[in-house]
Amino acid sequence: MSTSARGTAASSSLPRVVAASLIGTTIEWYDYFLYGTAAALVFGKLFFPHSDPLTGTLLSFLTYAIGFAARPLGALVFGHFGDRVGRKKLLVVSLLLMGGSTTAIGLLPTYDSIGVAAPVLLTVLRLVQGFALGGEWGGAVLLVSEHGDQRRRGFWASWPQGGAPAGNLLAAGVLSLMTAVQSDAAFLAWGWRVPFLLSAVLVAVGMWIRLAVDESPLFKQALAAQQSRKAPERPPLVEVLRNHWREVLVAMGARMAENISYYVMTTFVLVYAVNHAHFSKQTALNAVLVASAIQFALIPLFGALSDRVGRRPVYLVGAVGVGAWAFVFFGLVDTRSFGSLLAAVTVGLVFHSAMYAPQAAFFSELFATRMRYSGASIGAQFSSVAAGAPAPLIATALLKDYGSATPIAVYVAIAAAVTVLAVLCGRETRGLDLAEVEGQAGQDGPEPDAAAAGRPAVV
Repeated sequence: MSTSARGTAASSSLPRVVAASLIGTTIEWYDYFLYGTAAALVFGKLFFPHSDPLTGTLLSFLTYAIGFAARPLGALVFGHFGDRVGRKKLLVVSLLLMGGSTTAIGLLPTYDSIGVAAPVLLTVLRLVQGFALGGEWGGAVLLVSEHGDQRRRGFWASWPQGGAPAGNLLAAGVLSLMTAVQSDAAFLAWGWRVPFLLSAVLVAVGMWIRLAVDESPLFKQALAAQQSRKAPERPPLVEVLRNHWREVLVAMGARMAENISYYVMTTFVLVYAVNHAHFSKQTALNAVLVASAIQFALIPLFGALSDRVGRRPVYLVGAVGVGAWAFVFFGLVDTRSFGSLLAAVTVGLVFHSAMYAPQAAFFSELFATRMRYSGASIGAQFSSVAAGAPAPLIATALLKDYGSATPIAVYVAIAAAVTVLAVLCGRETRGLDLAEVEGQAGQDGPEPDAAAAGRPAVV
C-alpha cells in the first residue's frame, strides 16, 4: 500500500483512535497521580502515623517512588508482546491492571487497623500501578502515531500526552472537591477513599471505548511482512539494543528534565506549599487544578508547533525554560499569595508542555515498527526510575536537610542540562515516514524531514 493510500485509510478512523487513547491515558494517569497527590496529603498520616509529619511524607513518597521501579518491567513485558501481538490488546490489559489496583487501594485498611501490613499492601498495589503504566504510555502514543499522517503527527500524537494533565486535573479536582465538602477528620477517615473507588467506573468507560478501535495499520503490515518472510525473529528487545541503542539513550536523556520538573512542580509542590509556605490543602490543590487545565489546552498547540518547526527546537525551549524557571518557582510560592502560587505552577507546566507535547511523535519516529513499542517504552520508562521516581523524595529530603528550596532548583536545572545535551545529540525526526524507519535503524544520516529529503508529504 502506498504511503498516501495508507495515510488516507488511516485518517478515517483517526479521531476515534485519538479519543480512545486520550480517554485511556487520562484514566491511567488519574489513577497514578491520585496516588501521588494522596501520598503528599494523607498517606503519611494513615500508613506511617508514628513519624513526624515531614518524615511520614518522606516515607509515603518512598512507596510512591517504588511504583516507578516496576515501570521498566512493564515497558519490557508490554513492549515485547505489543510488538509481537499488537498494540490494542496490551492497552486493554494495562487499563484493567491499573484500574483494579487503584480500586483496591481505596479498600485498603490503614496502619491503625492492620499494622505494618497496611504499608506493605500499599506498596504492592503501587508496584502493580507502575507495571501497568510502564506498558500504557508506549502503546497509547504508538496507536495514534501509526494511524496518523506524517505531516501532522506531532499534533495528533500529542493528544494522548494530554492524558497526563487531564488525569492530574481529574485527580486534583476530585480530591479538591472532597476536601472542600468535608472536615479534615472526615477526609482522613473515609473521604480520601472515594476518588480511588471512582476508578472502577472510569475503567469501565475506558474499556468500552478502547475495545472499539482498530489495531495499528502499520503494525498489521509489519506483522504480515514478517510472516511472509518466514524467517526466525529475534526478540524486540534484542533488536532495539542492537539497532537503536543510540535512540534509547536520547529518549532516556530527553525524559530527565521533563519527568523531574513535572513531579516537583505538581506533586512535591503540594508538600512545599502546605508544610513550608503554609497554604491550605484546598488552595494548593486548586493551583495545580487550574494549571493542569491550562496545560491540557497547550499540549496540542505545542504538538502542532513541532510539526512546523521540528521536534528538537520545541523540546529545547521547554528544557532550557524549566531549568531557569526552577529558580523563580519557589520564590513565588514563598510569597504565600495564591496568584503567585498559580503563576509558579502554570509557567512551569507551560515549559513542561513544550517538552511533553512533541515527545510522543519524537520517540515514535526513533524506532522501527516491529520494535517501536519496546524501544519507545524502554527509552521512556527506564529513565523514569532515575527521574520521576525519586524526584519528590529527593526534593523532600533536600528541603528537610537544608531548609531551603535553592538546592531543589539546582537539582531541576541539572536535569535540564542533561535533557538539552540528549536532545542535541538526537536527530530531527519531523516529517519521517514511520514505514521507512526500518531502513534507517542505527544510521546517522541527514535530517529525515520530508521536504528536505525531497519526498512527497503524506496528506
